[in-house]
Amino acid sequence: MDAREAALRQAHGHAVGWLASLSDRRVPARASVDEIVRALGADLPDGPSAPADVVDLLATACEPGLTAFPSGRFYGFVIGGTEPAALAADWLVSAWDQNSVMRAVSPAYTAAEDIAGAWLLDLLGLPGGSAVGFATGATMANFTCLAAARDAVLRRTGWNVAEEGLVGGPPVRVVASEDRHMAVDLALRYLGLGRPELVRADRQGRIEPEALRRTLAAGGQRPTLVILQAGDIHSGGFDPFVDSIRAARDVGAWVHVDGAFGLWAAASPTYAHLTAGCADADSWATDAHKTLNVPYDCGLAVVRDPSAVRAAMGLQGDYLIHHERGDPIDKVPELSRRGRAFTVWAALRSLGRSGVADLVERLCRHASAFATGIAGIDGARVLNDVVFTQVCAEFGDDGRTERVLARLLDDGTAWISGSTWHGRRVMRISVSNWSTTDDDVTRALEAIHRAAAD
Repeated sequence: MDAREAALRQAHGHAVGWLASLSDRRVPARASVDEIVRALGADLPDGPSAPADVVDLLATACEPGLTAFPSGRFYGFVIGGTEPAALAADWLVSAWDQNSVMRAVSPAYTAAEDIAGAWLLDLLGLPGGSAVGFATGATMANFTCLAAARDAVLRRTGWNVAEEGLVGGPPVRVVASEDRHMAVDLALRYLGLGRPELVRADRQGRIEPEALRRTLAAGGQRPTLVILQAGDIHSGGFDPFVDSIRAARDVGAWVHVDGAFGLWAAASPTYAHLTAGCADADSWATDAHKTLNVPYDCGLAVVRDPSAVRAAMGLQGDYLIHHERGDPIDKVPELSRRGRAFTVWAALRSLGRSGVADLVERLCRHASAFATGIAGIDGARVLNDVVFTQVCAEFGDDGRTERVLARLLDDGTAWISGSTWHGRRVMRISVSNWSTTDDDVTRALEAIHRAAAD
């Protein structure tokens, strides 16, 4: 116990020091991979080392190579930070070291998952009684939901994927927006469904319901999946769910919503209108590490019909202890996994209903402040309607936009990266971190103004 306690105390000291440095440190890392390799030591030692010394070496050698992702001034990707209660709970998750897959083996974990799942359905306005699975991230949450969808639509035709596989079965048709996220394509590839048929989206990345209706009508009555989106990665736009789901229902399609960060709009009275009609879908995927700000990794796969996800994900084994009420193992692909629901429970219990709404609204307010600040720069133009947490801007032409991005990263005050949207290079700002303050936004905008100055 002495060695373990010494290692934990060392880790605690370094962790607190790291978090304290975030308000002032440069956001980009200061050291390269090769430099970190040299500091860590490339050769495996012949003998053991004291655990506390190992922790000290790891923290000291790696610190210069850390990017300040948890900083309130990181806006490069939609990844969020780590809310305090969730961070502390995650330390407990590692210490408790629970096998978080069976009700009988870890009743503590299962209780946390049951409660957190019910709270999530309530907050997000999704049907009560839906299955909520805790996967690694939004990609595997999409995978889980689409696996349930694939098997369900084939089962309606009399084809059992679990018994017969896909070869020789009826082809499954997948229809999605041309502005879908790449994680959807990856999940479909994992599932053997290939590239989806694409439907035109408007300038804000929202699927056009009439174009969807025409595409679906041209395909006849086949096993069909329709994938919609809550929160476009560039514009933050939300698909028009009411009309789109009605079009999908006319051909008997399963409707899945990829809501990696945008599904959380439903938790805010101010922004819930963006998800109107979304609850009429069959499945939903989101990522608690994004807008809710729990630690990596924590995707959420929600399926209206629990039997559908159990049929796709359920696992049987003579040595497993199955419970008549179902087990966490029934809802996600992994047999070995962390106790992710502990951190979600902690974040939700800490924030409460009003705290989650305030978090969403604060992120959106910061995004609007970015849009207003950038609009005042000579030659700059915000390209999207800022309806949620995303801002896309250009600075006259692709060349100047690239120069502004390069200068901004070199400045180090904030991390804002580029993308290509509608054929032009853009600065893409994603406001996702609970700890971002008005001062962080002001400092980032000042850095953008410096980078844009000729």
